[in-house]
Amino acid sequence: MSDWARVLAAGGEAVLVTVEAVQGSGPREAGAWMLVAAHAVAGTIGGGRLEFDAIAAARDLLAGPPAPPQTRRYALGPSLGQCCGGVVHLHYERVAPADAPLLAPRLAIPVHPVALFGGGHVGRAIVRAAADLPFALTWIDSRDEIFPDDVPANVQCEHSDPVHGAVAGLAPGSAVLVMSFSHAEDLDVVAACLQRRRERADLPFVGLIGSRTKWATFRHRLEQRGWQAADLDAVRCPIGVPGITGKQPAVIAASAVAQLLQAFDAGT
Repeated sequence: MSDWARVLAAGGEAVLVTVEAVQGSGPREAGAWMLVAAHAVAGTIGGGRLEFDAIAAARDLLAGPPAPPQTRRYALGPSLGQCCGGVVHLHYERVAPADAPLLAPRLAIPVHPVALFGGGHVGRAIVRAAADLPFALTWIDSRDEIFPDDVPANVQCEHSDPVHGAVAGLAPGSAVLVMSFSHAEDLDVVAACLQRRRERADLPFVGLIGSRTKWATFRHRLEQRGWQAADLDAVRCPIGVPGITGKQPAVIAASAVAQLLQAFDAGT
């Protein structure tokens, strides 16, 4: 059960506060929401004084008689103790547990599909780093015993032998990270991703862990298999945000996950 559903089920009636519109700078985008019950809150509209005042307003509405939905305007200036400089319009709507089926599609957070090939140290660190991010992550390895017993709710484990056989079944639009225990497996997965990109053009990001030397070797071998420069230029290797040089698994994971967020935001 999601956090908002637990709050609604436990608290009875609540107020759904939604960012209806933003003019100028604001802490959250239009569509962001929080659900305010008498003694609990799920979600966030950005924190700070804006959220503090919005929670108080929502609880005032809960304490009063039933009222129709309403929108309030907040200027993020000195009077609110914030200096964003924009204007936020918040929509207040009373809801009850019976409204949960209608709320579910409205409050669902859009997620991006990610395929992670490899259950080693960096793969595990990426799973941890992505646990609270808007990803639907498929974690793939040729070793079935490699996966831990407990994984985050947004992670699905898949055993595939050969490992590159899983590429054909990836969700369209998946970003792919390749970091298996074997360079031979890595090469086969990258080749399978290139083949799918050629046939369906629906894998927007393919990242390979490793050094520039590793990629030079892989590139040469893939050229021998018939791949052209335009195909190979789509592969990101090394992975991660430029300028982050740490080699600890958690550092690599943070950098790689940040790169995925940049890629999805850019629509690439």
